[in-house]
Amino acid sequence: MTTKLVIGLDGEGSGDRALDFAVDLAKRIDGCTLVVAYVIEWSPYSFQTAEENAQRHKRREEEISTAKERVVTPAVEALQAKGLEAKGIVRHGDVAHALNAICESEGGHQIIVCRSSEGGIASRIFGSSTANLVMSATVPVTVIG
Repeated sequence: MTTKLVIGLDGEGSGDRALDFAVDLAKRIDGCTLVVAYVIEWSPYSFQTAEENAQRHKRREEEISTAKERVVTPAVEALQAKGLEAKGIVRHGDVAHALNAICESEGGHQIIVCRSSEGGIASRIFGSSTANLVMSATVPVTVIG
């Protein structure tokens, strides 16, 4: 059986700490796959014109591409260079809900996030997002300091 660990990244140094923890854990587990996830907070509750929605969709696609290029792909490549099986995913949405949904869709067994950051999304991830994730996740959540 393959064990899958989902690591929530923020594009900052705290995400690196979550990755380091996941690497150490993965090396102890035979057949472990790491799923590197980056969530771009995105509210579905916005009332806009058709033109604004088209621009919003374009901006969303650009944000996904940028996050893959700058955060997720380098992390996945670094993990693979260490001989680990890894894949990357970028989503828009509520951080807690999206990380749990990624974990469920990937057949994940655990979610790993970091509680502190230098800024960016992870500065919010230990606020209500991390609390919500810990309370609502369908798998164990490890929060790294």
